[in-house]
Amino acid sequence: MTGPVIGTASSAADKRATLRSALDSGRLQRFPGAFSPLVAKAVADAGFEGVYVSGAALSADLGLPDIGLTTLTEVATRGAQIAGATNLPTLIDADTGFGAALNAARTVTLLEDAGLAGCHLEDQVNPKRCGHLDGKAVVPAADMVKRLRAAVSARRDPNFIVCARTDAAGIEGLTAAIDRARAYVDAGTDMIFTEALTDPADFERFRAAIDVPLLANMTEFGKSPLLTAKQLSDIGYNVVIYPVTTLRLAMFAVEAGLREMASAGGQFDLLDRMQHRSRLYSLLRYEAYNEFDTDTYNFALKGTDDDGADR
Repeated sequence: MTGPVIGTASSAADKRATLRSALDSGRLQRFPGAFSPLVAKAVADAGFEGVYVSGAALSADLGLPDIGLTTLTEVATRGAQIAGATNLPTLIDADTGFGAALNAARTVTLLEDAGLAGCHLEDQVNPKRCGHLDGKAVVPAADMVKRLRAAVSARRDPNFIVCARTDAAGIEGLTAAIDRARAYVDAGTDMIFTEALTDPADFERFRAAIDVPLLANMTEFGKSPLLTAKQLSDIGYNVVIYPVTTLRLAMFAVEAGLREMASAGGQFDLLDRMQHRSRLYSLLRYEAYNEFDTDTYNFALKGTDDDGADR
């Protein structure tokens, strides 16, 4: 990350403008999930176009299942921390908006204040559940339209992206999900999140039917096939998220390492599987902080004795 040591070179408004422009660029935008600001820095360093904050990953990081237990305060706080860590635009999962239509409006206001570039709201009943679990239920399309209209009306920055996620494909069928998506576009949403599609042809049907940008969820071990970035780009999708990938990678390594430590009596054989201290310091820009600190606080008071009294 370049720019000032404290904070980022890009303002929240700049990041929103970047995302808005990117959706019209014709290039697929790749948004890996980050469950912490440090992971967001790694995402940026790896050259991706944006950062995603997953509700499932956030819940898991709090030790909770993804069944609507997190609060707006928790989501907005973590979102602000992650969005402020890089110059990339950050898109966040806002579940069902944390209540009725008025709650969805307040959600957008707080997420905009938190520096996010956009959010997505889903048409599940409240409380929701993970989009790749069975037993989901969706609200009537008219209720979701009210939710989205409230959300769109609440934003002050027109570049803040309001994305509508529909979970209806696995409940009401693909045709109904497409009809819902069209209604959500008419309500003013900027992008459609096509959740839990089960066949590449379903992605193509959505693209043929919907004129606004589309978001694909490439989560592992779910209902959707894992399509490559090129495949999604060729279909015409605009954004792809990898919501829980970094958490799954991290937790696999953590659990494996803890098992080995327990059996071996120490971490001696794990060193080559750890991020080195020097790499962590590089990612955190320790040297830049040190230079900033030295340059800023290298003064000495003049005209005083050792006791600090003016003379």
